[in-house]
Parts: sequence; structure tokens; C-alpha cells
Amino acid sequence: MNSEEFRKYGKELIDFVAEYMETNEKYSVKSTVVPGDIFSQLPSVPPDNPESFETIIKDFHDLIIPGITHWQSPNFYAYFSSNNSYESILGELLSSALGVHAFSWETSPAATELEEMMMIWLRDMISLPNQFVGVIQDTASTSTLCSLLTAREQKFKKNPLLKRSEISNFRVYCSTEAHSSIERAVHITGIGKQNLVKIATNSDFSMNIDLLENYLNNDLRNGFIPLCVVSAIGTTGSLAVDPVDKISEIAKKYDLWHHVDAAYSGNAMILDEYKYLSNLVKDCDTFVFNPHKWLFINFDFSAYFVRDKEALISTFEILPEYLKTSQGNSVNNYRDWGIQLGRRFRALKAWFVIRSYGVSGLKEKLRYHNYLAELIYNKVVESNDFELMAPFFMNLVCFRFKPDDLLNEDEINRINEDLLQKINSTGKLFLTKTKLNNKTTLRMVTGTTRANEKYVLDAWHHIERLAQQYKN
Repeated sequence: MNSEEFRKYGKELIDFVAEYMETNEKYSVKSTVVPGDIFSQLPSVPPDNPESFETIIKDFHDLIIPGITHWQSPNFYAYFSSNNSYESILGELLSSALGVHAFSWETSPAATELEEMMMIWLRDMISLPNQFVGVIQDTASTSTLCSLLTAREQKFKKNPLLKRSEISNFRVYCSTEAHSSIERAVHITGIGKQNLVKIATNSDFSMNIDLLENYLNNDLRNGFIPLCVVSAIGTTGSLAVDPVDKISEIAKKYDLWHHVDAAYSGNAMILDEYKYLSNLVKDCDTFVFNPHKWLFINFDFSAYFVRDKEALISTFEILPEYLKTSQGNSVNNYRDWGIQLGRRFRALKAWFVIRSYGVSGLKEKLRYHNYLAELIYNKVVESNDFELMAPFFMNLVCFRFKPDDLLNEDEINRINEDLLQKINSTGKLFLTKTKLNNKTTLRMVTGTTRANEKYVLDAWHHIERLAQQYKN
């Protein structure tokens, strides 16, 4: 492709993106293909000769789009949002064009220094104390893994008599509602999934800290080595908030590393009404939230903050001759702040978004999304056929269908599983589920960029209509 063709097809694709962003509700929000549909239509060998880009674009529309689940649709209410915006897409485009590898200051000073400032902006927007410094990771899963690796290495550094073989005695603690990435992280770090202790929750699904202390004391009596506790500001199932400040006190008492996972809810800490959450985390060791979930910076962009920068760097720093530069430690070389050496220029899209929206504009969008969830919350409360399954928080409503004539829990679970399948199979909406107290629970998250009152209320009416068929 030459520059003239690039301009031609680039304009065509930009036009498609603009139209897609304006009208993506016309697509079935959840792809209706069956396993193998896309694969069977793809050639089994790569082409020997060049193909026209026109043909490639046609195949994109004919083969790829039918197999896409449309995360940017205003009818996407599943998982947690993974938003984008025009500004972020353009920032990503420029980053791709520049092809920057931002692993050291010298490889592109602007990429490093813009990242440093964007992390200061984000830190201050959510009111973290100034002692925290930040780095962009790809996902919260990677950030949690970085935290556990740092905790592991600090434990060995502070206890020189500990042998590496004793890693099998390390213990990590989280609630039963914590994200599955924690279990994966303890496996990768060599600690082992058998050493992840899951603490039962209170009635609001937050971690029971009395049980946490009981487990800690029991583990100490039995020769285990408490390493780290992971608390949550906004669990995946219900957005439950652990008593993070109290957990920090326990962590200090038992010499535990404390990591806070605020992957989704941390975004709302830019709002004045959620600033109290910032006070909860001021004494933790590491903190993560994902602007790619709710601040309109497209995937991937995870904001990872550490209290002790040197602890992080000493965990990952390896300095072969070809990576040594004359600047040395006088600058940030972000290759030493995480797992990957190669790093994309992610800060650019954040810069575009934050400047274009302004903090006030971001606040306005988040408050509107919370208002939309409140509409659904009120519908559930007013209904005789549905019930709330968790305390209402931010923009997630957890509910289930439960008419008065259904009393058997197994039957209620079965019907809600079936109802969810029917909701999603229509292509009009996409919701996901969880289990709370072993009860199948439908989750509705009002957080996509284009969500509005009409779409949300239409979605609720659609759910109500489908549920009627289960009534006697």
C-alpha cells in the first residue's frame, strides 16, 4: 500500500468508525454465530500473492463483523464496561503510526514523560496521596501479578534467612468475592493456588475481617508465612467494598503486603461523592484501577500505583549492556516497572481523552451512568416479580426474577439461568450473571459511552416481557 492508497482507505475506515460509533445499536449486541462459523470461512493457508485492500475490507465486513460482540453498543450491560471514545481512538491511531517502544526514556523521551504526568493527573483525580507513583500496565490482572511478585521479593529481602524453597509456605488472602486474577497470580508466582486463602464475606459481600485475623493466627500457628492480602473496592460480582482501611491496619499488625484492586470502581473516585474511598486506601502498598473500563480510554490501559517505587523496580530490574543509557537512574525507565520490556505509547490516548473531556466532563458522564442504574434499581424495587440481590452501588444493579409463586431455590436458579439465555439470545441486550449466596443473580451495568435513558428503560421493559412467560 502506498501513501495515496493509505489516505483513500484510511478515510473509508474513519468514516466506518464514525458511523459505527453513532449507530452500533443496529447490530445484534451479542454475536449469534456458533463455534467454528468464522474459522470455517477463513482460508486454511495464507495467500501466496498480494490481495487488494478493497477485498480485505469487504471480508472484514462479511466475515469479522458478524462474529463481533459489540462492547460499545448502548445495549451492552454485561461484565463491566470497556469504553472508548473518538479522542482515544485517534490517540491510539497516532501511537500506532509513531510505532514507539516506550521501555526507556531514551527510546522516546516524550512517551516516558507524558506517561509520568498522566499518572500524576490520574493519581490526583482520584485523590491518592502524593507518596504513590504510577505506571501504565495493560490490565489489572498484570498489575496484581506485579504486586504479588513485589511482595514476594520484599519478603525475601527483609528476611534474609528465608529460603526460596519456603515459598510453598507463603499465604495470600482475599475474599470469596475477589477477582479470579488473584488465583492466577498466586499460581504464576510459584506460591500455589493451594496457598490462596479465601475469606468469607459479610452480608454486603465485603470481606469479614474477623475471619481474616482468625486465618492469620491459625496459619502462623501452623508454620505458614502470611505474605499479602488483596482487598477490593468494587468486587466483580456486586461492586462490594471491603473494609480497606481496617485491612491496612491488620496488614501492618501482621507484616502483610496490602494490594487494593479497584479495577472498575476506582474510576468513580474522581467524583466528590466517592472521595471517601480515597481515604480507605491511603495506607495500602499498591493500588490499581482501569481507566479503560469507565474513563473512555480504550483498552488496554491499567493505572497501577505503588507506595515504594524502589521495591517495584528492584523486583523487575535487569540491566544488560544493551539497555544501559547515559541517563541512568535520573529518569524513569518503565521497562523496570513491570513484566514486559516492550511497552506501547498508551499515555497519548489518555492525554487526548482527559484534555478533551476535562475532569468536569468525565464526572458528568459517570454521574449520568449512575443515574441510569438508579432507574433500573427503582424498577426492581417497585416490581413484584424481581428482587435485589446486593446493595445498590454506583452503576451496577444485581437482581433476579422471583415471582411469589416460586419458592424453591433450585427452580428459581434454573429459571434465572434460562431467562438470561433468552435475554441474550434475542440479540437486543447482553447481560451476565454471578452467584451471590449460591443464588443465580443477573447483573446489569449501565456504563457504555452511548448509554442513555431510552436504551436503559427499553432494556428493562424487554427483560420484563421475557420474564412473563415463567409466571403461572
